[in-house]
This record gives sequence, structure tokens and C-alpha cells, in this order.
Amino acid sequence: MRIILAILFFLSVDVAFAGDLVVGGETTYEVQKGDNLYLIGARYGVFWKAVAVQNGLDPKVPVPKGTIIKINNRKIVPRVIDQGIIINIPDRTLYLFKDGNLTTFPVALGAPAKNDWSDSRTPTGSFSIVAKRKNPVWHVPESIQMEYFEKGKEIGETVPPGPKNPLGRYALQTSIPAILIHETIWPNSIYRYTSHGCIRMLPEHMEKLFPMVERGLQGEIIYEPVKIAALDDGRIFLEVRTDIYRKRKSIREDVIQAIQARGLSEKVDWQKVVKMIVDEKGIAEDIARPEVVPAQKGTRGEGGGRTSRDFFGFFRSLLKSTEN
Repeated sequence: MRIILAILFFLSVDVAFAGDLVVGGETTYEVQKGDNLYLIGARYGVFWKAVAVQNGLDPKVPVPKGTIIKINNRKIVPRVIDQGIIINIPDRTLYLFKDGNLTTFPVALGAPAKNDWSDSRTPTGSFSIVAKRKNPVWHVPESIQMEYFEKGKEIGETVPPGPKNPLGRYALQTSIPAILIHETIWPNSIYRYTSHGCIRMLPEHMEKLFPMVERGLQGEIIYEPVKIAALDDGRIFLEVRTDIYRKRKSIREDVIQAIQARGLSEKVDWQKVVKMIVDEKGIAEDIARPEVVPAQKGTRGEGGGRTSRDFFGFFRSLLKSTEN
């Protein structure tokens, strides 16, 4: 399948066989008046703390207007489909496949919180778009009414359209009960886990998405904190994200299985792999060894020349050394 990529705010795109796609990359941004790290991260789909670390910024100090900062938002597309929406919870990104084009949008998702009256986590599963609403009325779920009551705050059963409506000007109703894809009046919340389960988007992004989506469009919300992509030019990208909802037994084992399933055990730099697991930066990085000699020839290439039988023992010993 041929995919033509139209990526919002992404600098570079790599295309690979078998649906392996890597989007985004390294770019720079000039800080504007009113910007903060949350908002910059929201626009580019990158964790605000990663922006701070990469640029040596103190999160407690406002970034002066005109400052040039570096941004790396490279990520692996988790699924490639002909038509529809994929939302991957760990990378907080909505992927829209339509008419041979792929457009990506950073989103906010459900907080990893659960109590007696609600579960804020965004659910996984297939869905369809069942309605499109402009200037929607917000019918406040009973669970949110209870939450406000417990906090001593007041909220009605409905909120009319306007600047105080959390749904903003546009909302897409999914077939998953109470789950909407909608604009937000809190742009600093994007690319964070802050909602009650809905998928929030920046106003400028929702303006673009809304006319592109038709009723009946199919989609799926998935949960894949570990992603891998092998490109035609020999590069192998790995992306490791935080298991925010604690759905995985072991991210380490997930990484091993992903590499092993693709037959890449002897082609990757295991020290890089270990560092990525420990750091959990959420940025796709090339983990391929600089030179790889075909295993069937029995020779050793740069990177240690270990056989497939001892790769995982070596890997686990490296992991253990990081914990001491």
C-alpha cells in the first residue's frame, strides 16, 4: 500500500516496507509571546519535560520570547490502515488515514485515575464516528457531577455552548459511550493525561480534523507503549514510552519480544536498547548496530558479535547493571 504523508508540525518522514512508518524528527522553534513549555509540547506532540531537558531549561522559569529551542518529536506509527483513525494512548497521538494521506495530531487523554464513582482512563477498543457537533452542549456525566460535588464545587447537568464549555466549538461523538474527540479550552492540557477519558485537541488542530472526518468513519483506540520499525535503509527504530495505565507486566520483556519477533536480535545495539528502556523518553531512536555482518556467515560485526543464544542474557545483565 502506498502512503502519501501529510504530517502536521513534523519535519521529516521516513517510509518503510510492511507498514513501518517513522514520522517527525528534529526541528527548532522560536518562542513566541505567551508560550510556555506545556503549550510548546502540546503543539509539537512532545513531552514538555523532554523539551526542558534537551534545551537545558528550568521548568520554573518562563522561556523568554525569541529563544530558539530544539525539539525532537520523532515517533513510530503504531498501525498502518487504509482508512480511519488510530489513537495510541501511550504516545498521545491521533493518526488519521484518509485517501492515501496520513495526518497526525497530538491529543490529551484520560488521567490514570480511578475512584468509587469514575474511571478517568481512556478505554481501548474499536469505534465509529456516530455524530459531528458544532458548538456542542456538554451533557455532564453523572460521574463528573459526583466528582465536583465531592470537591465542594457546583456544576449543572448541562453546559451551553460558549467560552466556558470544555468541549469547545467542535466535537466528534464516538460509538464508545461518553467518549468524544473534541476541541479544548485548556490548550496547556494537550499531550498530557488530564481528561476524564475523552480525546482533547488544540483548537487549530480540531478545526483541521473536523471537516476531514465523516460520520461512519471507523477507528480504534490502542495501547502500545513499545513500538519498533525496520526501514529499507537498514535503520531500526525503537520507541519506548511509559506504561501510564500499568497495563503491561514488563516493558523490558515487551521490548525483547518486539525485537525477537522481527528477527532483529543480532542487528541492534543492546546498550542503546537498555538506555532507552531506562530513560523512557518516548522518542523513536535508531538502535541498529553501525555494521551488521549476516549471522549465517559466522563472523563477528561491530558491536560485540554475540550469538543469538546469548543476546538476551547479555541484555538482562546490562539491565541489571543499571539498577545497581
